[in-house]
Amino acid sequence: MERRLAAGERIAEVTRLRGGWTSEMRRLDVAGKDGSGRTLVLRSFVTPFYRLHADGLLSREAAILRLLADTGIPAATLLDVDPTAEACDDPSLLMSLLPGSVRLDDEGADRRADLLAAQLVRIHRVDVTPQARPRTWQPWTSPERVRLPERTARPELWRRAVDVIREEPPAHRSCFLHRDFHPGNVLFEGDDDGDGDGDDVRISGVVDWVETSWGPADLDVAHCSTALALLHGVPTAMDFADRYVAAGGELADDDAAHLYWRLLDALAFAPDAEKVAVPWRTLGRDDLTPALLTDRLERYLQALFARYA
Repeated sequence: MERRLAAGERIAEVTRLRGGWTSEMRRLDVAGKDGSGRTLVLRSFVTPFYRLHADGLLSREAAILRLLADTGIPAATLLDVDPTAEACDDPSLLMSLLPGSVRLDDEGADRRADLLAAQLVRIHRVDVTPQARPRTWQPWTSPERVRLPERTARPELWRRAVDVIREEPPAHRSCFLHRDFHPGNVLFEGDDDGDGDGDDVRISGVVDWVETSWGPADLDVAHCSTALALLHGVPTAMDFADRYVAAGGELADDDAAHLYWRLLDALAFAPDAEKVAVPWRTLGRDDLTPALLTDRLERYLQALFARYA
């Protein structure tokens, strides 16, 4: 922070932010000598695994934030980055604070799903030169790494899903992907009446660009769909691809491709989606127990086969 503070500025307050699981987030309130102020966010990788990979992750996020600066995508403004912890205790990235808050409650979920779909279409339309393209997409699971639930009445369903992702990825047209787009990485504001479903609710920010990739739009749609299934249930998840297309997005033409991308993402959450459930619970979703999430994930697999197989 020292190299980013103007003359007379000081850090007046530091507040730990909730909701993340890959990094520690701090809100920094900066006060000026003349009474002015500004608010920044410091993202730090503190766990051994993410410290080990911090140079690549934070350097990539810094490059993406620079790229998005003039695109109209509501991303934070990059101020500085220390990916190897030369100046900081931990590898860190400094950025502007975006307005709004994460909303994970069931009330208003359909309205927010429409907004998510439209925002994702805009992200996929970000135009980048071949030289500025992010890395090629990578799968987050494989048939050998999938962990099946121990207490499932339908092991054959899970094995059938794993068999699908044994196939080679379908042919696809690539575009700019967020790669970790889901309700926990999107900020909303508006709707002063508080019911979560007003017409003035809008997306005010999209965060967490460390996994940004170049690949099929279906993969981003699949990832958000899985998150919606876990948060709000299968019907909301199954409708998301239709919302995306209605907003102007383009997906694969055949059902087999749809099924592949959706299962490739969903199986990365097996058996109980605990890695995302922990931060979601800190944001008020105490109902998302491992048993509930496993059940929703299984019902989602069943629905995918019913529609696309």
